[in-house]
Amino acid sequence: MTSPVNMALPSRGARAKSLPARAGVGLKPAHFQEILATQPDIGFFEVHAENYMVPGGPHHHYLSRIRAHYPLSIHGVGLSIGADAALDMDHLDALAVLLARYQPQSFSEHLAWSSHGPAFLNDLLPLPYNTATLQRVCDHIDQVQSHLGRRMLLENPATYLEFTASTWDEAAFLSEVLRRTGCGLLLDVNNVYVSSINHGRDAHAAIRALPLAQVGEIHLAGFARAQDGNGDLLLIDSHGAPVAQAVWDLYAFTLGLTGPVATLLERDNDVPAWPVLLAEAHLADQQLLALRTEEVTA
Repeated sequence: MTSPVNMALPSRGARAKSLPARAGVGLKPAHFQEILATQPDIGFFEVHAENYMVPGGPHHHYLSRIRAHYPLSIHGVGLSIGADAALDMDHLDALAVLLARYQPQSFSEHLAWSSHGPAFLNDLLPLPYNTATLQRVCDHIDQVQSHLGRRMLLENPATYLEFTASTWDEAAFLSEVLRRTGCGLLLDVNNVYVSSINHGRDAHAAIRALPLAQVGEIHLAGFARAQDGNGDLLLIDSHGAPVAQAVWDLYAFTLGLTGPVATLLERDNDVPAWPVLLAEAHLADQQLLALRTEEVTA
């Protein structure tokens, strides 16, 4: 059974021991050499764990050199936390090796499932929010945190449908998972906006309902516009466009509630040239700097 709170895990603690409250960028191979040559002023880098689960090669060569100069966040996309089967222990062991190698300031995963039996689906699929799912997710997070010996962050999903089997709303479900496991929240502001538009809800109310005191990192990304089967607007969490103004506005609202938090600019598709990506990160840094200045002068 999952304990009410796993007190043996590290607490959220001081931010100095975590990611800095600055903007970071997802690290892409196309930018490795330029980053090393210019050593830009940026808060941190984030990589997807599954791209580095090999003993060696060029990715490790460059990441090791970049890690020597910058804080690092490792973001998992393949643990399948919400699956109705046991966790893949080979995957978890490989993840433990990777985290031991790079000692990142943060590790995170998704509230989603990707596997069923022997099949692995290259997607982050939604869950019904009910008691059975809650127990399964909490048990899996307890196992992950125990195996890795560290606290993880859990990312809220972007969703395009909801289950009639759900008996909890998403914010209450996430709050209970965090309470039971002691994990933190990776707050993806774009996901909140996408889900709110898709389900006809108030994005600001959705942010306020989340366990904001446990936010350890924020994600910002772009979305794509599509239509559902009824011809209504459907937003897709594409990670292939600049952050929309509505998401920037929601981010500013969020920071007003959380204070400065490490913020990642995600771009996984149609990745632009490094100066373009860096300039977008600096937009987030400007908001974070303004908040820090207000805190100092208050």
